[in-house]
Formats: sequence, C-alpha cells, structure tokens
Amino acid sequence: MVGGVTIRPAERREAAELAILVDIAAHGLASWLWYGAVQHGVVDTAFERGRNKLREEPGPGNWRDALVAEVDDEIAGLSVGYAIGTDVSEIVARHPVLEPLLALQRQIVGHWFIESLGVYRHQRRRGIGRALLAKEYERAGSAPVSLITESHNDRAQALYRANGFGEAARVEAVPLFEESKKHDWVLFTRKVA
Repeated sequence: MVGGVTIRPAERREAAELAILVDIAAHGLASWLWYGAVQHGVVDTAFERGRNKLREEPGPGNWRDALVAEVDDEIAGLSVGYAIGTDVSEIVARHPVLEPLLALQRQIVGHWFIESLGVYRHQRRRGIGRALLAKEYERAGSAPVSLITESHNDRAQALYRANGFGEAARVEAVPLFEESKKHDWVLFTRKVA
C-alpha cells in the first residue's frame, strides 16, 4: 500500500469496471471503437463490448494485463501493461483511426507498453497514477517502458515527465469526427537506468 492506495492484479469479474476506466484513459476512444459491435448487432451497448473484450478475448490488453488501484475498498484507477513483441508488425488496424497508434507501437518492439492508465476524476491528485506507474516499472523488469498520449493532454504529460519519461516520437491522429480537436499521438519512453 502506498499512501492509502493498494495496487493489485485485476480480476476477471471486474471487467465491466475495467472497461469504464479504459474508456476514461482513452478519453472516449475505446467506447467509440466498441460501438462498432453495436452497429453490427453483436452487443446492445458499447460497454458490453468493452466488458466482453476485457473479460474474454485472448491477446494483450485484457483483464490479465490489468492492475487496479484501490482506495477505501473502492476501485479508483487502473493500468494495463504488456510487452510489445515483434508480432506488432503483423497487426492490421481494424479502423484507420488506429493506424497512427500502431505505427508508434511498431517503434517500441521489446518495450513494456502501458496501454491504459486511468483514474476516476474524483480520485485524482492522490498519487494513484504515480503508484500505478511504479507497479508497471516493476512488471517491466529491465525493459524500457513506453506509453502513448494525446498532444493536448498536458496533465498526463506532466505526470509522465515527472516520472522519467521523455517524448520519443509523435504522429498526427486521425480525427474521429469532422469537429474533433486536431492533435498528435505522442509516444513517451522511460529508459531503464
């Protein structure tokens, strides 16, 4: 426990709450992508798709790769991390919006990748993000640690820079909607000392 924050592995039965936090971390991108399953009649809501993805699908980014942060017996945040292998070069983006993210991931083969880091708004500024990052460093072992964030997410970038990350690359994001705020995806890497 760090500062009243307990970090532990996620459990499969928590997949619905993990989906909410993944969507918070992605600023709605996850639920936007999950909504495609609603349009195809596979599920009734985007979050049902997210829950199913986190609960059952094999491969990186499911509940097995997640850590949860608890405060006062309540889940307050999560991180999802895993190693980026050479198979990232074989992944085909299922939507054009994902291609810039995959392009950045292809640059970090051999790194530990933090896919998601999200904390509920009412739980922020309590050291939860910092505690989750520390656990991800432990899981990374001797591998460099990388993550991707939006160029306009100043608060997240300040957290990452304060914890040893530096900007490694950036690519222009594909907008979700015509009125979407234009931004870049920024790859941050923390080198092993």
